[in-house]
Amino acid sequence: MQELDQNKTIGLLNAIMEFELAGVVRYTHYSLMVTGPNRIPIVDFFKAQASESLLHAQQVGEILTGLDGHPSLKIAQMEETYQHTVKDILAESLSHEKKALDLYKSLLETVSNASIYLEEFARGMIGQEEMHNLELKKMLRDFS
Repeated sequence: MQELDQNKTIGLLNAIMEFELAGVVRYTHYSLMVTGPNRIPIVDFFKAQASESLLHAQQVGEILTGLDGHPSLKIAQMEETYQHTVKDILAESLSHEKKALDLYKSLLETVSNASIYLEEFARGMIGQEEMHNLELKKMLRDFS
């Protein structure tokens, strides 16, 4: 095995943490903006996404501190589009999830062959993000 690039890994983990915390804000905002006849299940979906983003941020923070890193107090930049139809919100969510997937793939590349634990963590998160992407694509199908 090769040596873990600790500085690069900590930097990536902080970027992921900031992105997951932005997801908490994003999905909470979306849950408040949904209107229409299908509001309740969609609001529940977004609330669950916000809770999961917080859990992911906490998991990443635990890993960061385990590597002697310092978790960031920032959140990733978010754009407010003021587009709040269900289709717009779902499309923005899909874009957000694709970016999260890319971050976790970068983490996997960085830790591969250097840390079994971090590899497995990254793979698990990639699997979850891929499922989110698939779910959002299915939710968007009826709008095409």
